[in-house]
Amino acid sequence: MAINDDVANPAALGLGGFALSTFILNLVNSGIVAEGTLGIVMPVALAYGGIAQFMAGMWEFRRNNIFGATAFSSFGAFWVGLAAFFFFNWAGLIPSVPKEGVAIVLIAWGIYTFYSTIASLREPRAITWVFITLTILFFLLAWGEFNPTVQRIAGYEGLLCALIAWYSSAGVLINSMFGKSVLPLGER
Repeated sequence: MAINDDVANPAALGLGGFALSTFILNLVNSGIVAEGTLGIVMPVALAYGGIAQFMAGMWEFRRNNIFGATAFSSFGAFWVGLAAFFFFNWAGLIPSVPKEGVAIVLIAWGIYTFYSTIASLREPRAITWVFITLTILFFLLAWGEFNPTVQRIAGYEGLLCALIAWYSSAGVLINSMFGKSVLPLGER
């Protein structure tokens, strides 16, 4: 199917929301900033990583882009769900979740991200690298539930994923505005 280029490309927004949320959460996971920072991380993740990214996914449907629509909508929903989990937990509305429960959810997201990585092989290489690093991140985070050292490693790997996503967001935005490849994304 052909992409409808008559509609603005929402990928810069979706990738930006993903990148920023991933970056600030993984600053905590890596131990670079204190866990108490989650009080500001989760509202930002809800608004930009969740709602804005989900909206980008809906706009990708309008563009006839099944990959962007599925990826942005899914990860937007991920951030909304993660933020809701933290908010409900902080408010005492849900019981404490054991590490195994969190790990299962992270593994499930890793499985979804893995097959999305296969689909991303039809996208620019920068996008494929976002998905490769994100797949690794989910499995490291699941393992990190049981091992603090792996949790920190996952945090640093998540920072790498976020930086690649930010580069991709910048590339989509800048290249679109200039009408040429200023930041190469590895078009296929």
